[in-house]
Amino acid sequence: MENQTQKKPRILCLHGFRNSGEILKKFVGRLPETVLEKLDLVFLDAPFPAGGKSALEGIFDPPYYEWFHSNEDYTEYTNFEECLAYVEDYMIKNGPFDGVLGFSMGAMLAATMPGMQAEGLALTKVPKIKFLIIISGAKLGGSKFAAPKLAANAFASPVTCPSLHFIGETDIVKPDGTALLDSFVDPVVINHSEGHTVPRLDGKPLETMLSFIEKIQMIP
Repeated sequence: MENQTQKKPRILCLHGFRNSGEILKKFVGRLPETVLEKLDLVFLDAPFPAGGKSALEGIFDPPYYEWFHSNEDYTEYTNFEECLAYVEDYMIKNGPFDGVLGFSMGAMLAATMPGMQAEGLALTKVPKIKFLIIISGAKLGGSKFAAPKLAANAFASPVTCPSLHFIGETDIVKPDGTALLDSFVDPVVINHSEGHTVPRLDGKPLETMLSFIEKIQMIP
């Protein structure tokens, strides 16, 4: 059973702001089959219904969800601890998971998880997160987004687990996603020409992702 897990890493996928697991599944479906066939991807809906209009209305069907709530300038947060408890409960019941993939708001959340887990503040009842895949991410505690109290020290020490970061040339969070790289040890980066989305991959970026998958398949 363990060998099967190593061959096909099981990954919990966290969607974006006022989005859903089903929508992220469609986004991720843009990746080549040579990538998808190597991963066991599980898509989770966030615990809270969207608190306002989704930018995806009219493009993708509802319902839409949020992981946690914030004020307009991202300096105060609510439901962050409840969100982590919800994710941990899902991981206990549906795991074990090897790594976490996050898109946008889900990527911001995912990036904080190894640090909080190492501090014993969150995800203490599940195995250590072995790797992260960050798509259109940003740093909670960076220049644009303050950190929730629980995640205040998530990046106090560099995150050592393997990480793959997708950074889009026209992505609105490109500066924040680039700044996030400084909080990781040896981050692997895929730069692409698209915006705030999961890009189509070919050529060198595809090679980079396949190489990263080979790396995480070797983690015991």
